[in-house]
Amino acid sequence: MAELTDAELRKELLALGYRPGPITATTRKVYIKKLGCLRAEVAAARRSGRTAPPSPGRSSAGPPQASPSRQRSGFTRGTGGAALESEEEEEEEEEEEVGRPPASRWGTSGESGGQTWGDPRGSPPGRGGGVRAEGGLSRDSLGRLSPSEQWGTTVERVNLLPVDCDKSTDDFCQAKQKDVTMAVLHELYSYLSVQAGNFECGNPENLKSKCIWVSEVKEHVLNVTGSSSQKFEAALHWILNSNKDLGIRLKGKDLSELVSSVEEVFCLESAHPQMGLGCRFRRAVVTAITNLFLFFWGLITLWGILIYLRYHWRKMEEEEQAMYEMVKKIIAVVQDHYKEWERNLERYPYVGIFHVRDSLIPPQSRKKMKRVWEKAVDFLASNESRIQTESHRVAGEDMLVWRWTQPSYLSDSEH
Repeated sequence: MAELTDAELRKELLALGYRPGPITATTRKVYIKKLGCLRAEVAAARRSGRTAPPSPGRSSAGPPQASPSRQRSGFTRGTGGAALESEEEEEEEEEEEVGRPPASRWGTSGESGGQTWGDPRGSPPGRGGGVRAEGGLSRDSLGRLSPSEQWGTTVERVNLLPVDCDKSTDDFCQAKQKDVTMAVLHELYSYLSVQAGNFECGNPENLKSKCIWVSEVKEHVLNVTGSSSQKFEAALHWILNSNKDLGIRLKGKDLSELVSSVEEVFCLESAHPQMGLGCRFRRAVVTAITNLFLFFWGLITLWGILIYLRYHWRKMEEEEQAMYEMVKKIIAVVQDHYKEWERNLERYPYVGIFHVRDSLIPPQSRKKMKRVWEKAVDFLASNESRIQTESHRVAGEDMLVWRWTQPSYLSDSEH
């Protein structure tokens, strides 16, 4: 029986008339032991020549039927031996471990030989799920009483009747439905947070993502809580209609789009992963190292940018100084050319701009000094009044020339 899955174990118990509660790692051994006891009772009943059909009323909250071996013993708690008492105490411990109150047992009367209704341990009526006749009446004698006498000699069974809250809308059923939904939500939150924590902490289960398929989540929740598919869908409706952050995210096939109905839900993801202390410490160390690395990387980047700016500013200053030196050389060349023209040493009073460039910059440096030369030409055109830029036709080609305009100290009237 140890190789049975949780779903198969639940199916076997239900087939034998026993309604189990949540099957978890802590309650699995108890339910396996319970399954063995139920199989032994069925085998004993078959050996005695009778069949023991499953009792539909046997559940975790109802009165369990006594085994045929106990019914044939003919002993009550008061007259029986210590074996029955030890069996009752063992069953009570098993039921308390599962998480439900111990159920009452049908006892036998030593005087009348018939079975009586009630708790053989003398518990008050209504607590164990059974009804005991007053005065120790047997079932046969109680069956011969009139209805009025039965109501007068028995305890009311109103609270013991099953209530179908699926179709009822009273306050009791609404509160019960809410409790069931809260239980499903609690298990859903716990399962998703554990899976998300495992994914964040090394992913030992090799999950593809933190978003778990809705079919897998549904199977787990229904197996643990014992609820129905309608309860699971009601919990999903609760999450969709709630305005609070429940820590559960519903996602469709397109993870970027919002889900508006339960039918669109494709997977579920926890917003609060449950991680152990070791995992949190490792993540904190990794985060601290990453932030420290980013800090130093940003510091180095800023330092590099500062070094580049200083280099650029120094180059700009050197280029500007070279431009001023070039302006001085150009002014000197144009002025000397004009003086030579006055002494009839030059044919024209102007000189070509490219001729000046070729005379000042050697061929191997012209590409390097191109920016300096262009800045010098622009500076002369904007800031030097003694040099005038003109366009003349020289040797059959139009070219730009510079002419030196020497200011006249004597006016025409004085001449």
